[in-house]
Amino acid sequence: MSSPISVQIFSDVQCPWCYIGKRKFEAAVAEFDGEVDVVYRSFELAPDTPVDYEGSTVDYLSERKGLPVDQVHQMLDRVTQIAANVGLEYDFEHVHQTNTVLAHELLHFAKANGLQLELKERLLRAYFVEGRHVGRAEELADLAAEVGLDRDAAAESLADHRYLADVKADMAQAVAYGIQGVPFFVIDDRYGISGAQEPEAFLGALRQAAAERSGESTGAEVDAGRGA
Repeated sequence: MSSPISVQIFSDVQCPWCYIGKRKFEAAVAEFDGEVDVVYRSFELAPDTPVDYEGSTVDYLSERKGLPVDQVHQMLDRVTQIAANVGLEYDFEHVHQTNTVLAHELLHFAKANGLQLELKERLLRAYFVEGRHVGRAEELADLAAEVGLDRDAAAESLADHRYLADVKADMAQAVAYGIQGVPFFVIDDRYGISGAQEPEAFLGALRQAAAERSGESTGAEVDAGRGA
């Protein structure tokens, strides 16, 4: 291939399936015989969430989805087990539900400075594993510094919201694609894969995109999602 396969990943920092999907996609990339260029796109699952939500994850999901508390506990137990299967140790008891728009702005700052992939991983781990508050500017600036970004520059970008327009542009693109949930993977602007699919689904899509670039056909169907 003359250039890497491009992959746009629409996701939210507070989406548990996005972290799981990230690990499964990474497993596929490790098996793929070619280069992949990944860009993360912003998608806010709950833009009306306050920065300092008063309550637990159980409270939040019960209120938002109108589900009994016992059912929410079962849901969280299930996703925790699925996360463990890909090496992630979710700790929902210490998760801080919050508004993620600043986290998305910071990811665009990191992209402009060549460290978006590193920051995305750091934010997901901070939120789901470490119980860090990823809705507050000071905490986000600290996390930016941990991956090698300039803390003061990161804080300034959040203070003046210079990347908010980029966040909104990603959201508009998601609407144009018809994306209603995340994670959503757009591969080479040709295939859309919805959800935290198994590595084989991602690998099949990557190989299909590579084959079509070279004018060949793998004979395989990309059946994990819908076209972007």
